[in-house]
Amino acid sequence: MNDNAPSQLPESVDVLVIGAGAAGLMCAATAGQRGRSVLVLDHANKVGKKILMSGGGRCNFTNLYTAPENFYSENPHFCKSALARYTQWDFIALVEKHGIPYHEKTLGQLFCDNKSKDIVDLLLAECRAAKAQIRTKCHIESVAPEQGGYRLETSLGTVRCESLVIATGGLSIPTMGATGFGYDIARQFGLDIIPTRAALVPFTQHKKQLEQQSELPGSALPVTASCSAGSFHEQMLFTHRGLSGPAVLQISSHWREGQPVEFDLAPGIELVHWLQTQRTERPETHLHNALADLWTKKLVQYFLQQRQITSRPLKQYSERELSEIATRLQTWILVPAGTEGYRTAEVTLGGVDTDSVSSRTMECKTRPGLFFIGEVLDVTGWLGGYNFQWAWASGHAAGEVA
Repeated sequence: MNDNAPSQLPESVDVLVIGAGAAGLMCAATAGQRGRSVLVLDHANKVGKKILMSGGGRCNFTNLYTAPENFYSENPHFCKSALARYTQWDFIALVEKHGIPYHEKTLGQLFCDNKSKDIVDLLLAECRAAKAQIRTKCHIESVAPEQGGYRLETSLGTVRCESLVIATGGLSIPTMGATGFGYDIARQFGLDIIPTRAALVPFTQHKKQLEQQSELPGSALPVTASCSAGSFHEQMLFTHRGLSGPAVLQISSHWREGQPVEFDLAPGIELVHWLQTQRTERPETHLHNALADLWTKKLVQYFLQQRQITSRPLKQYSERELSEIATRLQTWILVPAGTEGYRTAEVTLGGVDTDSVSSRTMECKTRPGLFFIGEVLDVTGWLGGYNFQWAWASGHAAGEVA
C-alpha cells in the first residue's frame, strides 16, 4: 500500500485522493472505512513529509483550544462545520487508541513524546485497516471529467474514479515537494483562487539593522507582537536573517509589506512603575544591571545602545527621566524588510475560494465528485497545531461522503 506496493494502478476506484499528507491520509482512511475503494497518489518518494518535519520532529498534532477564531479565511464561517463535527478530542482519542504518548507543551499545543513518525504510522495503520491503497512517486499528467467521475493520466498509468479529492497542500516549503498543483486543478474547473502568500514565517531585516544586531542571533525574549488586528504574546528570537520565534511567526499572518510591527518588550510589566520600584529598593544599582533581571545582558546592551541611553545608578535618574527611559525601552516599532517567503513558511495564506466549496462536505458546488481539503483551501490556522486539526477535520468531512 506504499513504496513496496505494485506500481501498476487499478483501472478504477471509488475515491482517488491526490496528496498523501495529513488531510489526504485522513480522508482516505475515513472513506475506506465506509467500504469505498480508495487510492492515494503522491509525487513524493514517501508519505507525510510535512508531518515528519513538523514540531521539531515531534509533530504538534492538534490544539486543546481549537476554535473557528483561530483560523484566517475570506469566509471566517466556512471552517465551523467541519471543526465542529471532527474535533480535537476526536483526534486525541485516535492518538490514544494507537497508544501514542503525548504531552501539552504550551498554550494547548499537543506534541508526540517520541517522534512525528508516530502520527504517520497512525494514519498508515488506519488506511491499511480501511484497505486504502497508496502509491508514491506518481506524477499526475492530466485530469479530465467524464461521465460518472474523472479520468487521470499519471506516470504509472490511467485511473478512473467517481470522487476526486485534492489534498495537495499549499506552496510552503517547496523543498518538501510543495507545488501549486491544487490551485491549477481548481482553475481548470473554474474555481477562483484567493491570492496566496507565505504565513507563519520569519521576518527579514535590512542589512544595517542586522549589522547592529550581530551579537544577538540566538537571543530570545517574551514579547507581545502587534500588527493590524493581530496581537500575540509569545517568544521572539533574533536570527542571522532577522526575527523569528512563535510571536513573529504568528504576527506574520497579519503583516503586509511596508507595515510596522509593534513589539512590547516587557509584556505584562508597566516598565515605568517597575523602574521606579527598582530605584526605591536598590538605588545604587546601575540601570543595565537592573534591566538584566528582565533581559539577557546582550539584549540590555543592545536596547540601551539603540535608544542612546546611558547606564548609571538608578538614584541618579529623576522620575521624569525614568519615565522617558521606560517608554523608549518598552516599545520597539519595526518595519521588516520582508519575510523568508515560502522557503521556510509553515503554511500558505489564501487558496481555493471557499465560496465554491460546501462547508459540510468539502465538495465543489459546481463539479460533483470534486473535493478540496486541507491547506489548498483558503483556510489557514494559527501556529500551534491548528493547521493539523483543520487537515483532520476537512479530510474527515470529505471522507464521510466522497
